[in-house]
This record gives sequence, C-alpha cells and structure tokens, in this order.
Amino acid sequence: MSRFLHTADWQIGRLFHTLHPDNAVPLAEARLSAVERLAALAREHAVDAVLVAGDVFDAQTVSERTVRRLFNALAGFSGPWLLLPGNHDAALAESVWTRAERMGVLSPNIHLLLAPEVRVFPEAGFAVLPAPLTQRHTFADTTQWFDGAETPAGLLRIGLAHGSVQGLLAEDIDAPNPIAPDRPRTARLDYLALGDWHGCKIVGPRLAYSGTPEPDRFRSAEAGQALLVEIDAPGAEPRITPLAVGQFRWAAWPVALQVPSDLDALLARLDALGPQDVIDLSVSGATDLAGLQRLQAALARAEAQARHLQADLGALRLQPTDEDLAALQADGYLGEVLAELRQTLAAPGLDEAARETAQDALALLAAELLARPAAAGTAAGEGR
Repeated sequence: MSRFLHTADWQIGRLFHTLHPDNAVPLAEARLSAVERLAALAREHAVDAVLVAGDVFDAQTVSERTVRRLFNALAGFSGPWLLLPGNHDAALAESVWTRAERMGVLSPNIHLLLAPEVRVFPEAGFAVLPAPLTQRHTFADTTQWFDGAETPAGLLRIGLAHGSVQGLLAEDIDAPNPIAPDRPRTARLDYLALGDWHGCKIVGPRLAYSGTPEPDRFRSAEAGQALLVEIDAPGAEPRITPLAVGQFRWAAWPVALQVPSDLDALLARLDALGPQDVIDLSVSGATDLAGLQRLQAALARAEAQARHLQADLGALRLQPTDEDLAALQADGYLGEVLAELRQTLAAPGLDEAARETAQDALALLAAELLARPAAAGTAAGEGR
C-alpha cells in the first residue's frame, strides 16, 4: 500500500495588510508553523511522499529569508516533498524557484516539479504527472498531456495540478486554469491532487482539493486541513482522510438583531472567543441604547480575547426608547438635539448616509450623557 499527504496553497510570505500588525504578524507566522505540522503528520503516518499542489509561496518576490525559512521547515520530514508551482509562484524563466536553486537551499528529498514531464519514484512505487503553471493564468487545461503520458507498469499514476475543475463553478463563470473533471479517468490516474481552492473539497473518488493547511480568509469552508491518501495498488480506489492542521479559526459572522434574545446570543458568542479566533462580524437589525452599550462593552472584551476581531455596525439601527431618553436626563439644548435626532431617524425615505450620521451622533451623545453620574444613577435606579 502507498500513502501520501496531499496539501496545497501554503502561500508562504503572505502579508495581511488590512489587519493591525499585532495580528498580521502572528497570522503570517502561522503559515510556516503549518508546514512544520505537515512535516510532523508526514512522519506520524509514514507517508511515501508529500504532494504539494501549487502556491507554495504567495509571490515571486518573497524575501530570501522567507525562502530559507520555508525550506528549513521541510526538514521535519526526510521523505520526498513534491512541490508544484501554482498561479502565485508560477514557473517563470526567472522565479522564486530559480532563486531557491541558486541559493542552494534544496535538499535531495525536495523535488521541484517545474516542467510537465513524468517523474518516476520506483522505490516508492509511483510516478508523478505534474501540471505546473508557467504563467499566472491560462485558459488551456494544463493536465491534458496526462492522457498520452506513459509510465512504467506496476506503478501508481499520481497527478498534481493547480486550477479550477470545470463544472464546479456557475456556468457563466469563465475560470482560469481549467481542469477537466474526468481527467482521472481519461489519464488513468490513481489520484489527482489539486490546489487552488482554499477549502478542502473531495470532488470525486480520485480527485480532491486539500485546501490550505492554515486558514487565511473569512469565507473558506473546510480550510485548515490536509488529506491523507492511501492506495492499496494501481487501480484501487483511494481512501481519502482529512487531517486537521490549522491553528487559527477564521469565520464570518453575519448577525441580525431582531428580538432581544438575538443580542444575548451574540454576546455569549463574543465572550466565548479565544486567542485562535479571527472574526469578521457584521451586525444588522436594531437595538436600543442599553443594547448598544452592552454590545460595545462585549466587543471591547472580545477584541482583547480574540486574535483578531473586526466589527461592522453600519447596518445596525439605533432605536432609543422613551425610557432610554428619559434616563439620559437631557434638558435644554441637549434635549432639543436628542429630540431632533430621534425625529430624523424616524423620517421616511431617509438616505443611508444621513441615517448613519444621525445614528452616530445619537450614539455619541447618549454615551456622553450616560457617563454622567446623574444619568447613570437614574438608569441604575430604573433597573436598566
């Protein structure tokens, strides 16, 4: 029986520009740590090879230090590492791969699959048919040559490719780097290891995306895994087992506040966040002043607990109650401003920009007033 660890889309060197440096640096480091965990899994499961189906690096221009650190991370597994160029690190005439070769960082067990040609590993019982990308985007199927490729009898035929399996996206989407969904059949492959999609997806019995081993976006289902692929003999159907690898949990939380219990549920979720969570929260619906204050306090707590939390409250409507306004103890000019803002928010046909401005002004004014001892005391006495 042959055993492989299938992984892809490491994108080493990725910079999370939109995040605060306090969060961006640990998330970038986690991608290298994921490679070290892959090496440990390869040892644990005694695999015959690690199949890396493209996008090892995030860009051709990653630093020399980053290149060295990546190849240092591979030292944890002494068996074959098969590295395929993807769209982020295509096999150009001058590329990150040619730089790595000149730097002398490639140990004998690291195999760069820079050309579409059969590579034979007779001692391990398999031959590899790689489809490296030589440019970022192509609209030709780079796996087509597999069909006519000959490999020694008795060896498994393993394909490696990076692109989009045709038919998985909407029909009107013209995806670059297309791959025929029946390629395993037409090319007599025992398994086709794919990269490009960041979520793990087993497309067919012999065709799968491993996804990225370390999540890196809020909407990538089933990311943070690798695939253990076991094949008893040429022609036998593979057994494909997902293995957990990722350190951080990325998630998008769209939350609509419609009834009071919705806010209670959201606050409980926020309080449960930990240092492995990377969250994109968007809140819509409506709440009163007391609810807004509770939400803001929970966000402040959660921001210190989570690895990263970004919250968009732009679609959350502020609907102060009469009790809220009475608790503010606002007289004179401030009372007039509060009444005017409330009338503005209640006006039909109010455009989104004006509504957002009025909400922000009311929230700021309410927060200032509630911070005053008189208002705070009144609110507390009323059980709010």
